[in-house]
Amino acid sequence: MDDIGWEVDPDDESSAVAELIGRQIKFWREAAGLRAVQFGEQMGYGENLIHKVERGARIPRPEFLDRADEVLNAGGHLQGLKPDAERARYPKKVRDLAKLEAQSVELCAYNNSVIDGLIQTEEYAQAEVRNRQPPFPEAEVERRVAGRMSRREIVHNESGQPVFSFVQCESTLRRSNGGRMVMRRQLEHLLEVGQLRNVNIQVLLLDREENAGLGGAIRVLKLKDGTAIGHLAVQLVSRLISDPRDLQILEMRYGMIRAQALTPRESLAFIEKVRGET
Repeated sequence: MDDIGWEVDPDDESSAVAELIGRQIKFWREAAGLRAVQFGEQMGYGENLIHKVERGARIPRPEFLDRADEVLNAGGHLQGLKPDAERARYPKKVRDLAKLEAQSVELCAYNNSVIDGLIQTEEYAQAEVRNRQPPFPEAEVERRVAGRMSRREIVHNESGQPVFSFVQCESTLRRSNGGRMVMRRQLEHLLEVGQLRNVNIQVLLLDREENAGLGGAIRVLKLKDGTAIGHLAVQLVSRLISDPRDLQILEMRYGMIRAQALTPRESLAFIEKVRGET
């Protein structure tokens, strides 16, 4: 069978969730009168992997929980743990960002190196993560991409909230991350997302003499309680900005970037032009 699940970072708070899930699986296994080796045989896994799940060293995949519920006659109790397992599998910074995004009424993002994660295709995200050096193990690539894809859901919800403003430097549209076909599908995805009523996508052209975004990527999230928070990510640093003076600077810069960029309508036409050239 496929790998049983995802490795747990013992320093991550998700380890407590993994341990709880493991204890539940062990409880139902013992209630069924099965030793770990017997349970593993019925599940199609080795005894060692079963023990890893039961002690919380691995977060089981949803299909594992489905099968375990059936084998152990758990009556849906193990299946009911799937949402917890799904959340716990993602890195902490991804979970924290997802919480903030869910609390936002408006999200503003500028990027001059890659397409913003919330509007990436899975192929593009995989290529970006695999480009990191030193390279991540394959399991970590999968974990990071899955976390990014789960965060995308907020863009496509039917409520029309939050409102999104994305400004992409022209360079991100022309940089061949993942190769020609990956970029072509990414550009097509931008054209689709740009049609959503709560999404504005703008392009800041490389030939602009004035560019307030040379300092790097900017994110500003305006929250439901009337406050705002900034997020900066560069190389090994990912930092939230809450100081009012720093936030004022980020909001001012983002406003200038938007003013210097093409309008949303002009931007979609430009993206279509670049797609035709790709």
